[in-house]
Amino acid sequence: MGLTKAEIYTAEQNLIASYAKVLGHPARIAILQHLIKVNSCVCGDIVDVIGLSQPTISQHLKEMKNINLIKGTIEGTSICYCINQEIYHQIKGYFNVLLGHGFSSDSSSCC
Repeated sequence: MGLTKAEIYTAEQNLIASYAKVLGHPARIAILQHLIKVNSCVCGDIVDVIGLSQPTISQHLKEMKNINLIKGTIEGTSICYCINQEIYHQIKGYFNVLLGHGFSSDSSSCC
């Protein structure tokens, strides 16, 4: 996390921030949505669907793979990617907790 003084935050806060950082790019959201839709995919198909170059898609896949959100298996000369469902549900749980807190209906309590 560089100069953000990550050590002053909990492990969970750092983990959620790393997930948010990876998910903070629209191309990665599009890739994730595509992988969810088809349940597995060859990288070439992702290039065709998303419309970005192969090297750009590969970089986005690498970032998603670094947090274990996706898995890849070699099939001949291609790599087939799919969602790591365990990590997907973990991320979903963290964001549900983080964003699931309700606010009072009294809007006058805000600045």
